[in-house]
Amino acid sequence: MCVSLCPKTMKNQDQNSIAMAIKLFNTPLNILNLFSSFFFFACGLTCGIIFTFYFKNFYSLNLQVINSQILSYSSSSQSFSPPSPPPPPSSPPLSPPPRVGLNEYIKPPSLLQHDMSDEELLWRASMVPKIQEFPFKKVPKVAFMFLTRGPVLLSPLWEMFFKGNEGFYSIYVHSDPSYNQSQPESPIFHGRRIPSKEVEWGKVNMVEAEKRLLANALLDISNQRFVLLSEACIPLFNFSTIYTYVMNSTKSFVETYDLPGPVGRGRYRPQMSPTIKSQQWMKGSQWFEMDRDLAIEVISDKTYFPLFQKYCTGSCYADEHYLPTFVSMKFGKRNSGRTLTWVDWSKGGPHPARFHRSDVTVEFLEKLRSESQCVYNGEKTNVCYLFARKFTTHALSRLLIFAPKVMHFNR
Repeated sequence: MCVSLCPKTMKNQDQNSIAMAIKLFNTPLNILNLFSSFFFFACGLTCGIIFTFYFKNFYSLNLQVINSQILSYSSSSQSFSPPSPPPPPSSPPLSPPPRVGLNEYIKPPSLLQHDMSDEELLWRASMVPKIQEFPFKKVPKVAFMFLTRGPVLLSPLWEMFFKGNEGFYSIYVHSDPSYNQSQPESPIFHGRRIPSKEVEWGKVNMVEAEKRLLANALLDISNQRFVLLSEACIPLFNFSTIYTYVMNSTKSFVETYDLPGPVGRGRYRPQMSPTIKSQQWMKGSQWFEMDRDLAIEVISDKTYFPLFQKYCTGSCYADEHYLPTFVSMKFGKRNSGRTLTWVDWSKGGPHPARFHRSDVTVEFLEKLRSESQCVYNGEKTNVCYLFARKFTTHALSRLLIFAPKVMHFNR
């Protein structure tokens, strides 16, 4: 007998359940109930999302308030903390940098050794102010420029000459580069050597050395007069006399004269024409004295000196002709035409006479000082030579004896 376990009976029951469900789904009331349930489910879900978001923001706001209170409490706690120790004393304020005024720009170089080339040196020394009035007090100085082979051999005499006149002179020495100062150097000449180059007698590089000395001396704006001397030169008067003589002179002292014959015009080089004509060719001593304006013109010459460098070779002897020719052509009215350095050419030959110990007497020195006639600032005078050469080191001892008496040194 088949009861509940009969397959046919189970099949009939399943079919009946499905039929009933379809019947219920198709009933209008049941559909309404289904939609109502779905609506309430959606509303509940929406409210849950809204309340979740609200409580999250509320929790965050409370957390911020709590943190703010904690920070406030922490700050108030710090305000009641014991005072911190005072800061260490501050370092004293830095002093202002030194003022760089006009004096720093016009101050002459303390050391004469520099690494400028000749071209750079001449360019630097050729600078001149357009305003002639100086905005500061300036003591004019005489630049004593020594062209030597080695040391200044008669330096003890020059020490006596310069003593007590500091601030009124400058010293510059151009010696052979090979000179290593093996001999003890006089204090007044210590550190006064300029960067030098080799010089050969009768060659144009001797004039280049003269220009080098002038250019270095021109770097000191206080130098107003410039004297070229050798290691064999001596002063014939005391410092104050020579200083006053050159400072008050209205002209420079570059010897210049026309000399016909082989040792004068015969040395002229036709290749220099038409810039320099044969009738403009002059001769003179290389030992000069000049003012600042003429010194600047000499170192700035780019017209005439290159001709001497190129053509005045061999027996031309540029040191005896360049300055006399150049100054005569361009600045004759500003020049006296004579030298201040006495030299004895009476014995003839290419070199002047030399003087030894036995030659130095009171009568000889007085003769050099006063037995000449010349014109100074438009008036005749017997003080024509301020220096003399050529004196050997053997003459030094007698020169030191006679200098106070004859030349009135230390006055």
